[in-house]
Amino acid sequence: MSVPAPASFRFPAGWCATDLGSHRPCEFTYEVYPLESLPSLDSVRLDGGYGWLGGGPGAPERSEPGHGERLAAVEAELAPLGLRLPADFRTFYGSGSLGRAFDEVSVTACWSDLSGALRSPVEEGARLVRFLRDQQNCVIWYLYLRPSGETFVVCSHLDLELAPDVALAGQEPSAAQAADFRAAAAESLVRCASTFEEFAYRFVVENELWMHLNTTNPDVALAPHLQEYLDHYATSVGSAANSG
Repeated sequence: MSVPAPASFRFPAGWCATDLGSHRPCEFTYEVYPLESLPSLDSVRLDGGYGWLGGGPGAPERSEPGHGERLAAVEAELAPLGLRLPADFRTFYGSGSLGRAFDEVSVTACWSDLSGALRSPVEEGARLVRFLRDQQNCVIWYLYLRPSGETFVVCSHLDLELAPDVALAGQEPSAAQAADFRAAAAESLVRCASTFEEFAYRFVVENELWMHLNTTNPDVALAPHLQEYLDHYATSVGSAANSG
């Protein structure tokens, strides 16, 4: 008699980011916005090649220092578990030009920081790979990998690499401390993108928009893809005003 597979954990969903000026206010450094409030990416070619970011044929092939070695180490950890990094993640962090994009564009000083394969606090057999963190660890982003092959991006205010199954300050955590951490970690995770490239597109575009809105002469025209993204909010604000 076969045992049915456990149901997948249902993550709360939201997009954690900073403001887009008056188009999308933010009370603090970051806010979690409903995914349904974001612009659609239906018109964007997200095929894993990052053409919108200068990837594709002819793009530099070398790895960012440290990223290539880390990718290989993570894949070696995942392989015995039947897990594999998705192609769009490997392409991004395996490229010297693409792998620096988050660090170069972030207006809140986020930086790439690849971890090893971290155990999921909510699903047996699933793993997370940290790839990006805010400078003050207000938000940390992870690639989430399920045994089914599904991958997506989640965020949390906790660094799961510091889980209490690792001895800290020379002291082994108690069972209660470990259980408390797992519960807090499970509660903190928010699903923010269905694919890594989707996350990358929104992150880069929104940070570029922030720079334009806050530091650029307003008469300077936006690139078409940035204007299209911003137009969504102008339309949303206009619709809300008309309905009121």
